[in-house]
Amino acid sequence: MNNETNKLIPELRFLEFVKDGEWKIETLGNLSKEIVEKTKGRKFKLMSITSGLGLISQLEKFGREIAGESYKNYYVIHKGDFAYNKSSTKLFPEGEIALYDDEVVGAVPNSIFTCFRFDINRIDPKFAKYPFINNLHGNWLKRFIAVGARANGSLQVNNKDLFSVPFAYPSLQEQRKIASCLSSLDELINSCTHKLEILKTYKKGLIQNLFPHGNEKVPNLRFKEFEKDQEWEYLNGNELFEPISDKNHNSDLPILAITQEQGATPRNLINYNVVVTEKSIESYKVVEVGDFIISLRSFQGGIEYSNFKGICSPAYIILRKKKAISVNQFYKHYFKTDLYIRNLNKNLEGLRDGKMVSYTQFSEIQLPNPNPKEQQKIADTLTSLDDLIREKTNKIEELKLHKKALMQGLFPKI
Repeated sequence: MNNETNKLIPELRFLEFVKDGEWKIETLGNLSKEIVEKTKGRKFKLMSITSGLGLISQLEKFGREIAGESYKNYYVIHKGDFAYNKSSTKLFPEGEIALYDDEVVGAVPNSIFTCFRFDINRIDPKFAKYPFINNLHGNWLKRFIAVGARANGSLQVNNKDLFSVPFAYPSLQEQRKIASCLSSLDELINSCTHKLEILKTYKKGLIQNLFPHGNEKVPNLRFKEFEKDQEWEYLNGNELFEPISDKNHNSDLPILAITQEQGATPRNLINYNVVVTEKSIESYKVVEVGDFIISLRSFQGGIEYSNFKGICSPAYIILRKKKAISVNQFYKHYFKTDLYIRNLNKNLEGLRDGKMVSYTQFSEIQLPNPNPKEQQKIADTLTSLDDLIREKTNKIEELKLHKKALMQGLFPKI
């Protein structure tokens, strides 16, 4: 938007439209019509909404279709129609508006959706979806929704307020150019996301084959140079790792947050802010690079590896390898296998959720301890995959940030 003249002109514009002047602005109600057609029992594709993903089939979301007597009152939607879901989510606190882009005729519950169809002679639906992704409607509707109304997720939104949303738009030609640009970026993001999922699936399958199953002593998949080696040795946890309680520090080391997603990471790197006193920090334990921290509280696998030197709460148990012949990165991956987590859970039967796992309980579980060279080979292979996954994840985040910035520039501020 041109701040000097306060006109409806975007900051970024394709060259062929630079001289087109201001965008028009009208209410959603003037540009679209509410859809009131109901199924009346006719069979259509049942749709639901997933925050951030838009409209997806109930079969895909729930594994089955969920509709009872009320199905006859469901709204019928066609390709190019929009559905507003009157449920508050973290991403869309005032509800989400999604484009229906399926050739098959769909149906959505009339109790939680308001549906509408744009006049395609003025608005291209593929263009229109992007202002809603930017939460155009939410920024408008928040003035009509009481603060407490979002508490249980269900929103009381008057259709009159929804259809009063101000909607800015340029010529159809410019709309299509913008839609084409952003949809190409969406396709690239989707392609990268698909490749990321393939990598994650491949890693999961590889882990299942690089470590023995159940009571087996040899993995299904073994690197050629180790095929003739003996069976893997198994030792109790306390034979490989010992608890460390080193509090010899000047409180100048970074405080580590222990999470299942990030492992042991300095709090300032992940915006994890917890107020602690200088006195309490004195009792914190030193964590060295390569240490493991038992953080299991919810029985989902929580023995975390530290890539950083720092300090952590004395509530955590820090593990350090005893034997120079064991490879830390090998156990970093092993502690995240389904097999180890199942074994750990068996050992925890009877404990209440939320109770810290003790070193004794950790010690009672046998751990594989193959040839150090084989450990290193497995660790290097899985770490290389982790690097690829991290690289692909970062690429996706960069693309999403680029898209967000592009959308802010391609649409004028209202």
